[in-house]
Formats: sequence, structure tokens, C-alpha cells
Amino acid sequence: MASLNKVMLIGNCTRDPEIRYTPKGTAVTELGLAVNRRYSADNGERREEVTFIDVTLWGKTAEVAAQYLKKGRPLFVEGRLRLDSWDDKQTGQKRSKLSVVGENIEFLGSRENGGGEGGGGGGYDREYSDEPPRQQSRPARPPQGQQGGGRPQGRPAQAPKPPVDPDLDVEGDDIPF
Repeated sequence: MASLNKVMLIGNCTRDPEIRYTPKGTAVTELGLAVNRRYSADNGERREEVTFIDVTLWGKTAEVAAQYLKKGRPLFVEGRLRLDSWDDKQTGQKRSKLSVVGENIEFLGSRENGGGEGGGGGGYDREYSDEPPRQQSRPARPPQGQQGGGRPQGRPAQAPKPPVDPDLDVEGDDIPF
């Protein structure tokens, strides 16, 4: 039988990320994520519930998250569920906790505002990388009075080419990850 363990969450960091390293040197970052759900009750009253989720990030993703994330910052996390079980030392009872192992993250909003309602629009929406996020520029508006964006009629519009990273010697589509 096939199985799938995939989680996609958008929420706000509940605390600054905590980074530590395994004895072999692998980075591990723990962070909390608050995910809001808004709904209307049967009587029409607007309600909101908040779910707090522990997220664990590993490797380069963990290092980038620890470097750029702060409490209140909106974040997209893609990963998988993990169930940890243990015996409580004080009571002797079996305990368990469901958490998320983040495999991919995207920063939402802008670095400057640090928080907000989540969602993008700040110019920093991108997956993590070795470099800090760069402000993306918008294309210039066509001069007043030009129709069709300033291109000749009858020709299809061409999609703009993505910016080229000067540190790479290959095109973006040739990168094997």
C-alpha cells in the first residue's frame, strides 16, 4: 500500500530559532510556528483558533533559518510529520509528541517588518539559499500614452528572463537540485 507523509504550513514564528550542532557537526534548529484558522460558528460569530507546532530543521536549512528568522516572522514550511515517544522520568507514563521535520522553507513578508499577517508581497519570497535575500526590482511602467505595453502589435509577449546569479557558471535549469 502506498503512503504519503507531507505537511505544508504557513504561520508565524513564536520564538527566535534555537540552533545547535550534532557531534558530527550537522546543524539542527528548533522553532515554534503558530498557524491561525479563522471560521464562523453556527451562530455566525467569527472565531479564530491557533495551533502551535514545533518544527525541526536540519543542515543548511537549519543554519539559514537560525540566521534570518526572528519571532513574529511569517514562514512557509514544507516537511513531514514525526511522532516522538518516551517514558516520562517523573511519572513513569508513556508520553508522545507530534512535530514537523521541515525539509524546505520560504520566508514570507519582508525582513524589515519582521511579522504581520503572513503572506507575501515583501519582495523576499524565495526559498533559502547561501546568500541573504535580495530586494527584487519591478519592471518599469510603459510611458504614458503607449498602448500594449510599448511592444509592436501582433507579437506575443515574451516572459522576462530570471536574474542570473554571478556566482554560478551554469544556467539555473542546469543545477542538479
